[in-house]
Order: sequence, then C-alpha cells, then structure tokens
Amino acid sequence: MKKNIDKILDLQKRINAKMSELETMKEKVESEGREPTPEERKFALETMQQVEGLHEDLELEKKESGLRDKLNSAARDAVRPDLATDPLQEKYPGLPPKDLRFNSFGEQLIAVSRANPSNPNYALDRRLQTRATGMTGDNPTDGGFLVQTDYSQELLRRVYAGSPVVSRVRRMTAGANSDGVKINAIAESSRISSIWGGIVLYWLGQGSEKTKSRPEFRQMELKLHKVAGLYYATDELLQDAGLLASVANEGFSEALDVELERVILRGTGAGQPLGILNSPSLISVTQETYQGTSSLVYENLVKMYARLWARSLPRAAWFIDQSCIPELMMMTTSTSPTSGYAGTPVWLPSNNVAYAPYGTILGLPVYPIENGSAVGSVGDIMLLDLSQYMLLDKGGPQSASSIHVNFIYDETCFRIVYRCDGQPAWNTTLTPKSNSNAVSPFVALATRT
Repeated sequence: MKKNIDKILDLQKRINAKMSELETMKEKVESEGREPTPEERKFALETMQQVEGLHEDLELEKKESGLRDKLNSAARDAVRPDLATDPLQEKYPGLPPKDLRFNSFGEQLIAVSRANPSNPNYALDRRLQTRATGMTGDNPTDGGFLVQTDYSQELLRRVYAGSPVVSRVRRMTAGANSDGVKINAIAESSRISSIWGGIVLYWLGQGSEKTKSRPEFRQMELKLHKVAGLYYATDELLQDAGLLASVANEGFSEALDVELERVILRGTGAGQPLGILNSPSLISVTQETYQGTSSLVYENLVKMYARLWARSLPRAAWFIDQSCIPELMMMTTSTSPTSGYAGTPVWLPSNNVAYAPYGTILGLPVYPIENGSAVGSVGDIMLLDLSQYMLLDKGGPQSASSIHVNFIYDETCFRIVYRCDGQPAWNTTLTPKSNSNAVSPFVALATRT
C-alpha cells in the first residue's frame, strides 16, 4: 500500500514539473510579444504528450489503489457466518457485544478458526472481540481469544475434579492486570526456641516487663508461565459444533489435568511450577530392608506417617504409582518378610482377597496416580498434604487456531494456552520443639537399594 502511495505522489510531482515548464515557456513568449518558434512548439507538443502519458499512469495507479482499499475493507468487514447470529442479540438488538454469548464451546472454537486472517472463510465474530487479550482485535495469532467464561470454568472444573493431586492444591487466581504475585510467607525451620521464626511466649510474674518478639517472614513469588496444548480437528468435525465441543473438552481437560499433576509433583521450577519432589521441604524417609530384600515393608509406611507434620493429618493422603499396587496388596504387619508370623494384611480385608482393597492406610485415603515414580524410586509412594501447595493461575485458558499446520490433511490446529505457576508453601522442613526429627507436609520414601 505504501508503494502505491509513493508512486502516485511521484507521478503527480512529475506532472506538475512538466506543466510548470510549459507555463514558464508560455509566459516568456507572451512577455516578448511574439509567436512561438518551431523549437518551442515542438517542445510544447512533446511535453504535453509526456503529461498525458504520466496522467494515464496516475489514473491507473489510483484505480489500483482504490481496488486494494475495497478488497481490504471487504476482508475487514466480512459478512458474518451463521454462527455469529446470537439469540440474545436477536431478542435484544441493543445488547452490547460483551453480553453476547456462544451456545457451546465447539461453536466458539469454530468462530476462532474462522477468525484467522489466512482462512479463506475469514470472518471475525463480534463475540470474540471482547475476549481478545494481549493482541489486536482481528489478529488471533498474537495470543488468541479467551475461552468464554462459563466454558472456561467448566473446562477447569473438569481438570480440578479429575486428578486427586490437582484437586487438593490451594488455588489462587491472578487479577486482570497481574502476571504474578508476591506473598509474605513464614520463614520457619525450627520450633525449638521460637514459633514462626521469632515469636516467643513468656510466663510473667506480677509487674514483670514483657519481652518483645516478632515473626520472621520471607517473600514467596509466583510468576505465571505458559503451558500449551494442540488439538487437530478435521474439516468434517468443524461442521458439527456439538461433537467438536465434546471431543475438545475431553481432550484438553485430560491433557491439562495430567500435565498439572506432573508439574505439581515433579516440576523443575525453571519456566514451570516447582514440584514437591524437587522442593527442599520434602522429607525422604530411609527405607527399612530385611535380609537383602528391597520389598516394601509396613515399617516404612509407619515411619513416613511419623514424619508428617501433625497439623497435616486431617488433610493428608497417600499417593502411589500404580506399579506399587502389587506390593501393597502383599504387605502385612509382620516384623520381617521372612519371619514365621504372617501378620495382618495392611491394605486388603483381613484374611480375604475376595473384596477390593481398603481405601485407606493408617486412616488416610490412598490414590493411585499417573505421575508417580517407578517402584523403588523416590516418588513411588508419597504422603502429602496438598493444601500446603500454592497454585496461581490466570483463570480461563486462551484459544487460537491455524489452518496451515496440517493443511494437506484438511485439518485445523487448535491451541489452548493456560498460564499458571506453583510451589510448596514451605521452603524447608520443620524441627518440632521437643523432637529432633524434622517434619513436613510432604513425605516420600527414599530410593530402595
């Protein structure tokens, strides 16, 4: 477009220069009171022919520029597809765009795919415009469109209702203009001489002076990171908003559920949340072994229970990798796997394998999970109070689309972006006042050798 304008200005300038030369020659002839010479007539004819040619070029450039404007205007103001018709807008014509709603998550995804400027069926649904964030209103490649609030809440509800890990963390939502949060947390590693890193209580006699004390704080920072997932929808599936909503809901929610569970447990803290297994607040209990066997024994679970922070008992649960189930089913309260006393089954109904395992061990629920560790490694069996893990998110995810990623397969690629960060509320273990063994809300079994 700029090249067209520059060329038009250049042509106009050249025309003006030629006309100025003709005017100068004409004024000279008139001031001298004579007729033009043959050379002056020839110059005038050639100059006018040049001006006519330049004028034709100018008109052509103007027409081309005008046509480009019309095409661009048509692209910007494309006719809305049928899905852009909203029942609320039809019933209440004066309703502002922010109150318009999609009828399903699938319908919104179809609108997102059509809002891609490279889509031959490009059309920007006005219901998307009010949900654009960090981007221009008609360019979804800059960041995507926020998933409509109710569908976003449903998507996140499915995530937090799925994993027994994700559903138990302490979740916070960042404000509209915030990319993170700083929290004043207690800096406490021992209660031998004080509480909360500095509070000391004294028994005072009458008239005795009070001794001042204060808690010690540290600053915990959560800064939002991005996690993204891709889903490929065929052109046929894009014709059915209901089916697209069903499949996309299942796919995105399960993928996000599994990934959040993974980083809560195993995250490195670099560009992603800090996981419990990589936190300095984790206690790894050394395993008891008997006569060279590395099998899981009941005493190990008792030792883990004893290292859990007492105030976490009402909220704690066992989280086990599924590969640990055979060992738990074979475990008894016997002093040793080789002793003559068989003991009582720890997880199965006493002397009966006809029924499903008990749902608890030592009174706390047991949950098999996907993101545990292999049998014998740290993370295969964990005793956790996940209310002591902080997870910050931005609320709803964002969606965007591309028709180019799998163009030759007639598929549209949808991207969902979710922003979050998390870390344990504890940055170290805690030594109780009358006990040298540190405790924590996060206890795991050390690697077995």
